[in-house]
Amino acid sequence: MQTNDQRAGSLNGITVIEIGTSVAAPFGTQILADLGATVIKVERFGTGDDSRSWAPPSWDGLSVTFLALNRGKHSMVLDYKKPEGAELLWELIRNADVLVQNLRPGALAKAGFTAEKIKQENSGLIYVEMTGFGSTGPMADRPAYDPLVQAYGGIVSVTGADGADPARVPVSVLDMGTGMWVALSVFEALRRRDMTGEGSHIEMSLLQTALMWMSPQLLAVQAGNPKPRRLGSGFGGVVPYGAFPAAEDGYIFMSAGNNDTWLRLLEALDVPSDHAVRAHVDNADRVKARDEVNALVSEITRGFTVAEMERRLRGAGVPHSPVNDIPAVLADEQVNALGQIVPMQHPEIDDYRIVNLPMTFDGEYPLAQATPPPALGADSRAVLGRIGISDERIDALVDSGVVGDAADRAEKEEG
Repeated sequence: MQTNDQRAGSLNGITVIEIGTSVAAPFGTQILADLGATVIKVERFGTGDDSRSWAPPSWDGLSVTFLALNRGKHSMVLDYKKPEGAELLWELIRNADVLVQNLRPGALAKAGFTAEKIKQENSGLIYVEMTGFGSTGPMADRPAYDPLVQAYGGIVSVTGADGADPARVPVSVLDMGTGMWVALSVFEALRRRDMTGEGSHIEMSLLQTALMWMSPQLLAVQAGNPKPRRLGSGFGGVVPYGAFPAAEDGYIFMSAGNNDTWLRLLEALDVPSDHAVRAHVDNADRVKARDEVNALVSEITRGFTVAEMERRLRGAGVPHSPVNDIPAVLADEQVNALGQIVPMQHPEIDDYRIVNLPMTFDGEYPLAQATPPPALGADSRAVLGRIGISDERIDALVDSGVVGDAADRAEKEEG
């Protein structure tokens, strides 16, 4: 087991326990691992993290979702509902700096690991508890997934086009956003602990993240404005703004954020001086006549290929972008110039690559430990050895079904 003494990163020396599944907690702790923390991922027998079975899409038989969210961690399989397993988890907690969990509301407390007892056992621990709807209120005990909270928190109400079926943002924006808040809150709590010596009990939810992301819309309605329309790729305060069709199969995304840019856009696309769209000289007028202006602009853009529009708009200084699909993103010159998608050695995938954190320090990405997502139970023995459990006792724990070991499981499967 690689220890954090062998790695760089400001979280070098910090031990994090993750009792997590799916996206939110795993993503948050992966950020902490990238920044130097030792992350021990406690998983259940048999299946482990739910996302291990979320496939397809897969990569050489392994779930892409799991691969994307769990690098740099150590997997330990533990049945903490058994007395011996519970004591092992308590020992891990006593030796940890951070505990992050996103189980069903109340599940960890029901197993005996309440926030109060955790604080008694380790007053310096930073305990991050994640839920779907928050810890208070009539929805507090309900489990949740990202799209459910997107719907509940108003995101779905403004996504997609008027007249079409409701649409979620097709990215786990609340799960991953809450994971980002995990990392940020842990840094804040560590700074507080440096000053006071005390840990923190941090609570956060997907609904709170949704409210944060929706703050402009929430404030707009509170200020007396009508509820937002569903604008597809558009934006409430600017027209034109969004994806417009090209002559061939493709779209270009354009934004005319002020009237000068609007005039340059018209000139770049050779719009005649007597064209009806030129009557809308002011952005406020264009916003009021949104549907008409967008229809007229779409007629104009259909006269050009995406490549031709890119050339013309770039020359005119009009903000724009082709609407790239994922293969185009992976092949893109600018994306590759960033160097964010890099190879990593993996025992089962020859061409495995990862997407690094979206930041550099002095020109370097902060990935602190070049280890791929672990096999289920790959590090159970090493984790227990790290807290002083003897090899003989570990063997007994594996034999009794308290601890799961990847090598032991592989032998049984071969047999």
